[in-house]
Amino acid sequence: MNAGSAGTGEKDFMDMLNDAMKRAVEQRGRVNILIVGKTGVGKSTLINSVFQGELCKTGQGRPVTSETREIFKEDIPIHIFDTRGLEVNDFQSNLDELLALVKDRKSRSEPNEHIHVAWLCIQEDSRRIEDSDIRLHERLSDHMPLLGVVTKARSDQGFRRKVQELLPQARNVLRTMAIPDHLDDGHVIPPHGLAELIDATYELVPEGHRTAFTAAQKANIALKGKRARKYVKTAAATAAGIGGVPIPFSDAVLLIPTQVGMLASISSCFGLQLTTAFLGTLLASSTGITGATFLGRSVASNLLKLIPGAGYVVGGLISGSTAALITTLLGEAYIRTLTTVLSKKDLSDITVSEISEEFKRQLKQ
Repeated sequence: MNAGSAGTGEKDFMDMLNDAMKRAVEQRGRVNILIVGKTGVGKSTLINSVFQGELCKTGQGRPVTSETREIFKEDIPIHIFDTRGLEVNDFQSNLDELLALVKDRKSRSEPNEHIHVAWLCIQEDSRRIEDSDIRLHERLSDHMPLLGVVTKARSDQGFRRKVQELLPQARNVLRTMAIPDHLDDGHVIPPHGLAELIDATYELVPEGHRTAFTAAQKANIALKGKRARKYVKTAAATAAGIGGVPIPFSDAVLLIPTQVGMLASISSCFGLQLTTAFLGTLLASSTGITGATFLGRSVASNLLKLIPGAGYVVGGLISGSTAALITTLLGEAYIRTLTTVLSKKDLSDITVSEISEEFKRQLKQ
């Protein structure tokens, strides 16, 4: 390869990374969650415990009604609509303002502007469901799916069942403890119910916004892997089509745009910040090679060694089934990589080099 073709190849490689990144960001979109409840029920603590970025501490906030703020942070695909407490005083006027906001958002043509799910938070220690909570759940559930969230859940004593009875339009009621609770007798109640809350919310979020919700939450790592496998299956099917007419092993580079797009989508599901620099560093450090053509042959040759009986690469040709298997192996290795590193560290503390090293280890396995 001469210098001119090498330069073109490198440019094509960077263009491919840029396209993959843009598609992943676009397909991820954004999700919007409304969180309501009285002052002191623990909404801020719950938000910071289940979503990336400690939004209530470090996110930007802007008022959208006299009692509601829209909280968001760059690169985290979620906006939280947080009510500062709908108290008895001026309850009706505050409710009217909130419903006007909900209706306005629902009428917009851009789905990323809709409010997709509501959480109604009630503190377990209070043992009370106010008339205002019942009215709030009745009115909001006309416009979006709503979950009842029992916060600071120390001892149920039938309270969850009572909430279910009084909030019949709630899709589910879940008990949660957002942070460890240190009791006077020295016992500690660990956080609980957060992964279940995320699972229940995921099922209510519209399909087109589930990747955004998966990326934004941090309480359920398994959900990230589950969502990411959707993109592995799609990429494997595309790769099978590319290999439908068996391609020469030397042309395995034809698979690489599909595989890079898959890696970008998996990264998006796990909430990683997507940049061409990140994708380029990940691929280069994991294979030890840069440039699309060399990268394609390196990934293909390394993964083919993992396939019993060679997969089969008959006469130096890659079939559709082998192309799909190569792509699936790559995707599953990357999902295991991100699951492993996130089980040890918070996303904000993980470096590209740590991800790359673990990815190389998973590929060797």
